[in-house]
Amino acid sequence: MRLLHFKEPINFMRFKWPAIVFSTLLVLGSLFAVFTKGINFGLDFTGGLVVEAGFEQQADLNKIRDALADNGFPDAIVQYFGTTTEVMIRIAPREDIEQAGSQIIEVIQKVEEGTVTKRRVENVSASVGDELKEDGMLALLASFIGIMMYVAFRFEWRYSVGAVMALVHDVIVTMGLFAITGMEFDLTVLAALLALVGYSINDTIVVFDRIREMFRKLRDATVEETVNDAITSTLSRTTITSGTTALSLVALFYMGGPLLHGFAAALLFGIAVGTYSSIFVASSIAVFLGASREDLLPEVIEKEGENTPSL
Repeated sequence: MRLLHFKEPINFMRFKWPAIVFSTLLVLGSLFAVFTKGINFGLDFTGGLVVEAGFEQQADLNKIRDALADNGFPDAIVQYFGTTTEVMIRIAPREDIEQAGSQIIEVIQKVEEGTVTKRRVENVSASVGDELKEDGMLALLASFIGIMMYVAFRFEWRYSVGAVMALVHDVIVTMGLFAITGMEFDLTVLAALLALVGYSINDTIVVFDRIREMFRKLRDATVEETVNDAITSTLSRTTITSGTTALSLVALFYMGGPLLHGFAAALLFGIAVGTYSSIFVASSIAVFLGASREDLLPEVIEKEGENTPSL
């Protein structure tokens, strides 16, 4: 299925220097926001009070959230735990654990029918959150290293550098969005960043594969003309893929509840940034580093006596 048709290739490489400058400013601005304003880490990383409650029938999470917000717990995170009759509530750390847990159960009891049973009340240490942050950063680093090795093996080191720089760009800019807006950064957002890495590298690999095909097809074209033709030919596929993914994420954002807002927001923004970086950043850096036709096409070795006329 071809959604977009172009009579002539779009000259994307005409904007490679403005794109690199713009992306550099985006990354620097995002890093400045992260290190000055900071990330609003959720309870997954900062620790807090965990209360588990059991219900006689299915619990209404929205009703519980509203009741807790009206009674001094506006930061409460409410979610099902195992079944729809088991609910876990997380709030910021409190000094009197048992008193806070009892208050939460009392508030819930007022809005829910039947008996509400307190299953567990405990504080989660911030050291657990520190371990999660460290593991998350190591996971991102490992994915970058693995992707660089894969792209270098499949294509060439210049394309590997371009692909990884585009991924670093996507992750940093997305984190900058959370720093600037103050949206909560929890484990679901970290999962979204890892998913974004996979989504973005898939787009980049598709572009690089098409560049290799165009090098074989367009023998007399320059490197920039070949890259322009390759990117233009993938626009239809990119538009369909990004559009359908965005539709599902919009549904998640509006109908998935507060717990999925950060996840959906990170991926929605990341898809836009990732599509831009696959088109401009990855390819532009590869061209800037001196990518050529010979890098992707196998060298033709002339066999001894191949051109010798037969008798």
